Amino acid sequence: MALKSTVFKAQLQIADIDHGCYTDHALTLARHPSETDERMMVRLVALALNAHQVQDLCGGDGTIGFGAGLCDPDDPDVRLTDFTGRRRLWIEVGQPDERPLARACSQADAVIVYAYAPAADIWWRGMAGKVARLPRLAVWRFAAEHTRALAALAERHMQLVATVQEGAITIAGERGAVHLEPESWKAFGNDER
Repeated sequence: MALKSTVFKAQLQIADIDHGCYTDHALTLARHPSETDERMMVRLVALALNAHQVQDLCGGDGTIGFGAGLCDPDDPDVRLTDFTGRRRLWIEVGQPDERPLARACSQADAVIVYAYAPAADIWWRGMAGKVARLPRLAVWRFAAEHTRALAALAERHMQLVATVQEGAITIAGERGAVHLEPESWKAFGNDER
């Protein structure tokens, strides 16, 4: 018998000062049996960092939400789709392979990877040259110690506040707060950092 996903509910208030976006989201996160609390919370942070794109890319006529993620390798961890069904933004967390990233770039206007965990540096050294040719791809890194701290905020019913200011994000909940400063490894276009 296959194990079922564990369902988490989150009330997420986002105050994105950098982009003038202030929204509330009632979210359902299905944590795959092989997914950790850390990875699930990184997905939530990725959504919070990009919630402003609903207005910026879709003029308010779009939806941002979680994809099937680990359950379906052809579906992103977070996606932004406009009212026509066009995938405007495809977001992956972790250390995906080059081929799925190239496929994602052919299916969406923009693809963002948020790498995390101690192995992210090793992954990037092997991937940087392979994905440099993908102009629709941007890659960011979260420090491993900060994403590990995110796992402590995970609970089945969460009330969270995300504040985005000067490129950094703070996630606060009943169990504490975690501050993350994403580091850019590759910007959109062909430049690598």
